[in-house]
Amino acid sequence: MLVSSWIDAALGGVLGLLVGSFLNVVIYRLPKMMERQWAAECAEISGQPAKDEEPFNLLVPRSRCPHCGHMIRWYENIPVLSWLALRGRCSACKAPIGLRYPLVELVTAGFFALCGARWGITLQAGAWAGFAALLICLFLIDMDTQLLPDDLNYSLLWLGLIASALGWTVPLQSAVWGAVLGYLAFWGIFQAFKLATGKEGMGYGDFKLLAALGAWLGADYLLAIILLSSIVGAVIGVLLIVAGKLANKNIPMPFGPYLAGAGLVCLVLNPSAVPALLPFAFPFGR
Repeated sequence: MLVSSWIDAALGGVLGLLVGSFLNVVIYRLPKMMERQWAAECAEISGQPAKDEEPFNLLVPRSRCPHCGHMIRWYENIPVLSWLALRGRCSACKAPIGLRYPLVELVTAGFFALCGARWGITLQAGAWAGFAALLICLFLIDMDTQLLPDDLNYSLLWLGLIASALGWTVPLQSAVWGAVLGYLAFWGIFQAFKLATGKEGMGYGDFKLLAALGAWLGADYLLAIILLSSIVGAVIGVLLIVAGKLANKNIPMPFGPYLAGAGLVCLVLNPSAVPALLPFAFPFGR
């Protein structure tokens, strides 16, 4: 069993490296695709012709260096290894390639390996690996752009409900109520804050993300998710202050990364271990 678990983890990790490479594409391109769509819709509403631009989606054009336009060859796109071989620099113009690219690949590999070790190479492990991959994307996209794309939020929500219906997570009734109450909890806070201040304190994407997490973990985990997100937010805030990236206190901080981080923490700990860590978040027990 131990050997089998290690093999499953290794296979999951290799798959995670490949998926992580694709997640880098999603994180970079999806917000730009959304901006293009909004620009086209605005042009249509105003009666102006849309810009004639080359196709741009998750598959085309081929990846290229943003500095010199060098097309990335297949052997320059091997997860982690290519970055190491190139010493973190473009092979053409020697511009630096961000450390985040291999880190995303390694983190994704780690979560996939965890799912493989915990559930084996099964569809249930694949569902939880998808949970991790979507949260990694949401974490970084919101951190970069303060956007939580509906395509990712809804995929996470529906995958959670399907996983529940197949018996891989919480009972379906708890998953449905988790989604409903998760959305309503933040919607109510949003409306109360707007009524009191005349300002919007969070975006609708946060409502949808908490609903999606509720679909995965169940209604009775919602308070624990919010508390964990506060802890994750405090840790990230301290790290950003140390890195000198929070000098301007007027810059709004997105809440989505903290929620996504809380979901990933639950996966690492195993959801069943969360009540022991935060017993006061479960007043009615488990």
